[in-house]
Amino acid sequence: MKQPIPVTIVTGFLGSGKTTLLRSLIEKRQSRRLALLINEFGEISIDGALVRGEAGADDQVRVHDFPYGLIAYGDDELFLPTMRAIAARRANVDHVLIETSGLALPTAIMEMLQSPELAEDFILDATLAVVDTPLLLSDQFETGTGSDAAATVFGQQLEFADVVVLNKIDDLDDDALLLAETRVRERAPKVRFLELAYKAQLDIRLALGLRLHQPTRTEHTHTYTPLATMPGPNTGVLAEQGRLNGHAHSGLAAHSHGLATHKHFHEQDPGWLSFVVRSDAPQSADKVRHALQEAVRLEPVLRSKGFIRTSETGQAVLVQGVRSRVMISVDAVRPAARRSELVIIGYHASRTRVAAVLSELTGTAWH
Repeated sequence: MKQPIPVTIVTGFLGSGKTTLLRSLIEKRQSRRLALLINEFGEISIDGALVRGEAGADDQVRVHDFPYGLIAYGDDELFLPTMRAIAARRANVDHVLIETSGLALPTAIMEMLQSPELAEDFILDATLAVVDTPLLLSDQFETGTGSDAAATVFGQQLEFADVVVLNKIDDLDDDALLLAETRVRERAPKVRFLELAYKAQLDIRLALGLRLHQPTRTEHTHTYTPLATMPGPNTGVLAEQGRLNGHAHSGLAAHSHGLATHKHFHEQDPGWLSFVVRSDAPQSADKVRHALQEAVRLEPVLRSKGFIRTSETGQAVLVQGVRSRVMISVDAVRPAARRSELVIIGYHASRTRVAAVLSELTGTAWH
């Protein structure tokens, strides 16, 4: 009997560091042959380009882009044929990694993995939710603070996670980490484990091959149930990443509400928008940073990312923004962009106003 290919879903809110974490897992994959599906809530694929750059010419890591849509949902015509193609070359695939959009829930993928089309060939290994820990501690995901839509999506992503990865923690002490654990537990008490990702690095043994689910078949359906033997609630200490441990969680099957009643936010709330702004003129990195910070002040922008063209270097210049925190760095692998393109994601954000702010504060035309 053929063994199903394990699938790990990586979810997490906008800017949590999912792609950076995936790149580190690719680097540490050893001999594992990986297939990666990268889903982005935007019309151009920035994260896919970054992951593909990490993989380089390695033919044992294949990257499949799913831009501008919701992976595995009703209007996604790529997911099923892509997974079937991966199954057809199963002899060359050890593990599938799926990165959802920062505004997506993992439930659609979980449901599809249990469908008759995929259940024989794939099994859910684990669902990882990556958390921007400083953002969590700054109350940005609390309801009643003007970010209720973000808080809802964030809480739902945690609800279906087996493992929560606390990311961006290098400047936090033990008290802050324990407070972060408390806030995660309040939202998702059934999460199995919490792991720490210093410098966006996670031991690959804590991410792949966890085998936290096993298929259970009935006459008409397939559901996932947890493995019976899980570590107890008192395992380990913080120094070994153990004080942030958890207890058993049973995945999608344990929830009475599945995909049909747990609709994606986008079906309920059309306020989430993604658009691209562009400029053909050379840019100043400092001016772009300042302009994006001002745009966040004036418009409900939660995420910005892309590449800008500058006259300062012959390499690509990467922009990564989470609200007003904007990082701009030189990508030593990619050549310079021919034009500047930034993906902007926000809640009822105005493309016209964002482009106007960028044009005014950079002194160049953005459209």
